[in-house]
Amino acid sequence: MGDLPQIGVEEEFHVVDLETRRAAPEVDALLSKLGGDEFAPELQRSLVETNTPPCRTLDDLREHVRRLRGTLEKVAHPLGLGVVAAGTVPLVELSGTDISAGARYEKMQHEYQMLVREQHICGAQVHVDVPDRDMAVQVVRRVAPYLPVLLAISASSPYWRGEDTGYASFRSMVWSRWPTAGPPGAVETAADYDGMVDELIASGTISDPGMVYFDIRPSAHLPTVELRVCDACPDVDDVVLIAGLFRALVRRASEDALAGAPLPTSRHELLRSANWRAARSGLEGDLVDLVGPALMSPALMVGMLVDGLRAHLEAAGDWEQVLELSRQTLARGSAAARQRRAFGLRGELTDVVDALLETTQGRALTGITTPVAPPPPELLAGYRPEAFDEAVSEGGQVLPHYGFMFRVLDRLGPRGMTAAESALRTEQHARGVTFRVGDEPDRLFPLDLVPRIISAEDWAMLSAGLAQRVRALELFLRDVYGPREIVDAGIVPATVVDGAPGRSRIGATLPADAVRVTVAGIDLVRDRADHWFVLEDNLRVPSGIGFSIISRRLVRSVLPDLEPPAGVVGLDDVPRALRAALLSAVPDHDAAGADEVALLSAGPVDPAWFEHTLLADRMQVPVVTPRDLQVTRDGVYLVGPGGRRRLAALYRRLDEQDLLDATGADERPIGRALCRAAAAGTVQLLNAPGNGVADDKLVYSYVPAMIEHYLGEAPLLDNVPTYPCADPDRRAEVLDRLHELVVKPVDGYGGHGILIGPDATRAELADAAAAIRARPEGWVAQDLVQLSTHPTFSGGALHPRAVDLRAFAFQSRVGDRTRVDVAPAALSRVAPAGSLVVNSSRGGGAKDTWVLK
Repeated sequence: MGDLPQIGVEEEFHVVDLETRRAAPEVDALLSKLGGDEFAPELQRSLVETNTPPCRTLDDLREHVRRLRGTLEKVAHPLGLGVVAAGTVPLVELSGTDISAGARYEKMQHEYQMLVREQHICGAQVHVDVPDRDMAVQVVRRVAPYLPVLLAISASSPYWRGEDTGYASFRSMVWSRWPTAGPPGAVETAADYDGMVDELIASGTISDPGMVYFDIRPSAHLPTVELRVCDACPDVDDVVLIAGLFRALVRRASEDALAGAPLPTSRHELLRSANWRAARSGLEGDLVDLVGPALMSPALMVGMLVDGLRAHLEAAGDWEQVLELSRQTLARGSAAARQRRAFGLRGELTDVVDALLETTQGRALTGITTPVAPPPPELLAGYRPEAFDEAVSEGGQVLPHYGFMFRVLDRLGPRGMTAAESALRTEQHARGVTFRVGDEPDRLFPLDLVPRIISAEDWAMLSAGLAQRVRALELFLRDVYGPREIVDAGIVPATVVDGAPGRSRIGATLPADAVRVTVAGIDLVRDRADHWFVLEDNLRVPSGIGFSIISRRLVRSVLPDLEPPAGVVGLDDVPRALRAALLSAVPDHDAAGADEVALLSAGPVDPAWFEHTLLADRMQVPVVTPRDLQVTRDGVYLVGPGGRRRLAALYRRLDEQDLLDATGADERPIGRALCRAAAAGTVQLLNAPGNGVADDKLVYSYVPAMIEHYLGEAPLLDNVPTYPCADPDRRAEVLDRLHELVVKPVDGYGGHGILIGPDATRAELADAAAAIRARPEGWVAQDLVQLSTHPTFSGGALHPRAVDLRAFAFQSRVGDRTRVDVAPAALSRVAPAGSLVVNSSRGGGAKDTWVLK
C-alpha cells in the first residue's frame, strides 16, 4: 500500500467571554500573544484557527491537537476568554463590523454581505498527503459518497443565535449558502479541476481558488486532499476518529484509482440530500445509504464504514484505535445531543457553553444541579390524572425526572406539538410504518410524541425479574414436554397442562436441550412508583421490537431537542444482539453455513410485516415466507433465482397453525416437514413450536410457583392476583365479584374477549357469567389493577392515558447453559381515552420508551 501518508488538522474555535459566555470579537488580543504558523485569524474576529504539523500516527495527532487547545486556553484565560470547539456557539451577536482586517476579508464582506455577517461557524479540516493533483482529484470523487457519515460523527451545532434549530449540524446549513459549498464537481483530472476553478473566478462567483468550498477538495496551497465537511469537534477523540477514517478512505481511493476502478456514480443531488440528512440527524437519526438509496441507522453505517476500511486501517496501525473510538462515539452520541442534554438540566444556554468549554479541554463538567420544573401552563392545563401518573404529581407538578422534557414541550406549545405530530405522520408515511387489523387496509402505527422514561434503577430491577421469569418458563417448557416433574409434584395440575390451548404434540418432538424461548415479550404494568406487576407472558411470536426501534427514530426526527440530561440507552445494538441469540441456538458454530439465519414471515399479509422487514434489514438477514423454502432430508434451504442455500436457523414470526398449513417452494405442504427438521436438529426453529403451553392466562397464575420450584428463588416480580374459573371455589368467588374483576378468555389475545367488570353493563356481566358457567376452564379472572397513566398528546393537549410496558428478553445458548439478556428496546403501549386495553387492535397506541443510563 506504499508509504503511510501524513495527516494534519486545521481546527477553528469560537472565542467566548467567560462571564457572559457570548462570542467575543477578541481574537487580536489572543494572536498578539501567540506566535508562529500554528495560530491564525479567521473571517470573524471571534474565531481563531490552529494548525497541527504533519503527523504520521494518530497518537501524535492527538497530542498536537491537545497541545494547541491547551496553549489557546493558557493565553485566553487571563484575558477573561475561553475557546470552544463546536460548529456554532449558542450565544452570538451578528454584526457587520467584526470582520478580521485584510483586503481579502473586506472584499468578501462587500461581495457576500449577510453570508459574511453570519459566518460565526467553525469547522475541522483534515489534510492527507497525496502524490500529485491528478490523484487528488480522483480521490476527491471516490471519497465523496462517504462524507455524510463523517459529518454525522462531527455534528456539534444544534444552537444558533440562542435557539435550538432542530439540526445536529446547523453550521452545515449556514455553510451551504456559499455558492461553491457542497459535494465536489464532476471532474476527473487536475486540468479539469483547474479549468472549473478558472471558470468560477471568471464568473465573478469567487475571487481565488481558496474560495472553492467543496466538502472535499484538492488543497489550494498544500499537496494534500482536504476534508472540509465536518463541524469543529468538542471532543479530541472525535477529531482523531475522523482523521483516521479519512486517511484510510484516501488510501483506499488511491488504490482504486491506480487499479482503474470506475468512479462512483452517485447523483450530485443525492449526495447533497445525504449530507442534509446527516446534518439534520447527527448520530441520533437514520442516515442515507447511497446504495439503494435507503435509510440506515448510524451504528450500522459507521460499523460498515469501519469494517470496510479494516485492511487500510490495519496497514496504518490504526485499526484497534479507530474501532474503539467509533464504538465510544456511538455510545455517547453526537456532540449536538450532548449539548441538548446539558441544556435540559436547567434550560440555560450558559450551561451548554460551559460544557463545551470543558469538553474542548478534555475535562468533565461539574456543578450543575437539576431543579424541579414548574408545569407548562398551556399543555397541562386541565391535566388531572385519576390514578398514579408517571410524569405529573397529584398537585399538577411535573415530576423532577420529567422537568427537562416539559421545558422543551412548553417551548413548542400546542401549535408546535400539533405541527410535530403532523411531521411525525409524514415520516411514518415515508417509511411505511404501518400495521394491519384483520382484513382492514394498512394503517399508520399509532405513535405518541411524548416519550416515557424508565429510570436506570427501575430497569435494573425489571431486568433481574424478567430474566428470572424467562429462565423458569424455559425450564417449564422442557419439563412439560419431557418428564413432567412439576405435574408429578402437584405444583401445576395435569389438567392445566393438558388442557392448555397452546399445547402441541410438536413441542414434545424437539431435542431435550433445544432452546425453546429465544425471544420473550413480557407485558408489565405498575400501580404506583415502586410497584410493577407482570400482566402477561408472550412466548410464541411476540411482536414490538422493531416498532420500539423505529419509534425512537421517528420521535427524534421531529423533536430532536428532546434530549434527557442523563442520556438514554441506545437501541442500535438490539438487532445485533437478537441475531446473536438466534445463532447461539445452532449447535455446531464452526460448521459451514452455521451463520445462515432468516426471518420467517407470512409475508405482506402479516399485520407486523413492517416490523419483520425492519428487523431482517437491521440484522442483515433475509426475510422469507414458507414459499421460499424447501425441506430435504439433510436440511432446510432458501430457494431463489441465484440457487439455494442451507439455513441453520429460522426466526419464526408466523403463527404455528399458519406454519403447519403453509405451502413450500415446491407447492407442497411444508409446515410439518419444517417441524420434523427442527426435531432432527437440521434447523433451529425459533421460537419453538409448542411454546403456547407456557403463556396462556391460566398457566400464568402458576409462574411464581415455577420460579420457586425450578430456581429455588422467590419471585422478583409479582403477578396480578389471578383466579382460575376451573377451580370451583375460585369460580364461585369470581361470579360473586364479577362486577369488580377483569375476566379474560384463557386462549385470548390482542385484548379480544376481555371484560372489565367496573365498566361493564348488566347485560355484559350476565353474558360473562353464563359463558363462565358453560365452560369454566376457558376463563380466568384478575383483580383490577389501576394502570399508571402517562401524558399523551391528543386533540391539541396532553391527557392522562393508561400505559403498559412490553419488555423483550433474548435467551442464548452458552455452552450447555442458557443466558438471558433483557433488551432496552421496550415498547410502551397506550390505551385510548376511557379504556384500560392497550392493544393496537383495540384502538391503542404506543410511545417511545427511554431507559435512562
